[in-house]
Amino acid sequence: QVQLVESGGGLVQAGGSLRLSCAASGSISSIRPMGWYRQAPGKQRDLVAVITRAGSTNYADSVKGRFTISRDNAKNTVFLQMNSLKPDDTAIYYCDAKSIVGSDYWGQGTQVTVSS
Repeated sequence: QVQLVESGGGLVQAGGSLRLSCAASGSISSIRPMGWYRQAPGKQRDLVAVITRAGSTNYADSVKGRFTISRDNAKNTVFLQMNSLKPDDTAIYYCDAKSIVGSDYWGQGTQVTVSS
């Protein structure tokens, strides 16, 4: 089992920045890619960014150039630096970790609200 705890959400004005963190514990040696997803009210949960253990990254088109995902394998933590935030970025952000055997683990989510 893997436990994920997110932090760093909050309320920010448009154009501002936030940094999300997700700390993993438990069977961390089994973790392979980690990522961030978000879900706005009434919408499906969508991928924001993902990073492999080796550091390869992939981003949703809507956040490219504004968000940066990074990972500290020694501290079992993944980060999401969010710059130039827009009201459309308002959502609950979830951390995700996938294990080597294909299991999917989720954090509890952290609210990000961007005011116009």
